[in-house]
Amino acid sequence: MEKILIVGATGSTGKRIIEILNNSQSFEPVAMIRKEEQKTIFEDMEVEWVLADLEQEDFSGAMKGVKKVIFAAGSGGDTGEEKTTEVDEKGAIKIIDAAKKAKVKKFIMLSAMGADEPSSHPKLEHYLKAKAAADKHLEESGLNYTIIRAGRLSDDMGTGKVELAHKLEGAGEIPRDDVAFLLIMSLADPLVQNMTFEAIEGEEPIKSAMIELSRE
Repeated sequence: MEKILIVGATGSTGKRIIEILNNSQSFEPVAMIRKEEQKTIFEDMEVEWVLADLEQEDFSGAMKGVKKVIFAAGSGGDTGEEKTTEVDEKGAIKIIDAAKKAKVKKFIMLSAMGADEPSSHPKLEHYLKAKAAADKHLEESGLNYTIIRAGRLSDDMGTGKVELAHKLEGAGEIPRDDVAFLLIMSLADPLVQNMTFEAIEGEEPIKSAMIELSRE
């Protein structure tokens, strides 16, 4: 089984990713936590955890035995510019560099729609610029990667159906459940390899949508 480091494991999307992976026959989740008191969440689930903070410098311990990384952390854009820069840009870049040094096989990034044109979204411009900088760093890192620029995340029940494209027309939202499945399915090496795409809720089943996009 491949060990998958989940960055942002204590967030709503991160927890859903771990719940799904914990029942997988192919992948073993490793939860990255910032505070030791958060370990009980994952110990109760019998999930391995590592202590590391996106605002620190050394992530070598977090990468031990890890084959792939899912980055699902984020400030959400409403925690102030300094925190956004530290987490969404600098933190992501440091994790990418650590993953490259550890020779991980694939890095999957949860990004945001609008990261390709931050100035079009004045209220989220700083957040989207931070996301864009991290995305660019990953694209240029030499790592195998998938970057999913999701629409507005909702807590609605997942439908298992999405709309995917390198660039979608208009905006939209997507349940966290479906984003979690998109991130997990991106672990499969042939799918959406070295690709950046946008995702919102739609009418096509996740698997067939990803296969179709991979063929483009």
